[in-house]
Amino acid sequence: MPSQSERPSQFYTGLVADLYEPLVSERARADDYVRFLDRACRRNPHASMLELCCGSGLPLLDLVERGYRLEGLDASLDMLEICRSRAQERGLTVTLHHGEMQSFELPKRYDAIFIAGASFTLLTSDDDAMRATARIHEHLVPGGSALITLEIPDPTALKRWLGRVREVTTTSGERLRVSMTAIAPDADGRSLTRTLRYERIARDGTDEIVERDWRTRWWPQDEIRRLLGAAGFDKVTIVAPGGGAAAP
Repeated sequence: MPSQSERPSQFYTGLVADLYEPLVSERARADDYVRFLDRACRRNPHASMLELCCGSGLPLLDLVERGYRLEGLDASLDMLEICRSRAQERGLTVTLHHGEMQSFELPKRYDAIFIAGASFTLLTSDDDAMRATARIHEHLVPGGSALITLEIPDPTALKRWLGRVREVTTTSGERLRVSMTAIAPDADGRSLTRTLRYERIARDGTDEIVERDWRTRWWPQDEIRRLLGAAGFDKVTIVAPGGGAAAP
């Protein structure tokens, strides 16, 4: 089976893509990005916006429904197909692009680009992070802005979830399960590999199981400032989740 650490763009495929929304523990909320998008709209009432790593449409579709001129980009064709299906169910028209955030090339520029959740941490090397910030800057109009959500996980706290199972039952009686079977911090102290096990158990007891490595990497404030500065951003503000300046 493909390892996400070897093929990061392919982690969210197949069964993992199908089970993402039902089993995700923390959903990206549209309200968390409205203030950022509204600033772009004040600069330009017809602002064009782009969400990178839009996945199955959280929070993209809620924001499109609210009237934002927002497009999406994702590396997983399976997740994009789910997003299109969700949009059709809701009667929404949305423009979606297939590509990786470290190499995408689109024919237009945007007033605002953002990455919801902590998807930036899916970039598994400093080189990929540098390329991604450069692509973001290249795709902004002069004066445009970017929002990159970051996190630094606590490996010790995460180990408490080893072996625990998150399970939901669908209206059709299927049992959907996800669990973490292994966790391994890298020696550099900035990367972490979690082995995740996804299961779909039909009413007749037959099951489908996928186990994949999920590798994430994070950047301290001085490093993310360096990356953004090298990409061409001349003003960088690091904000805490609840607002105000982030702690060091």
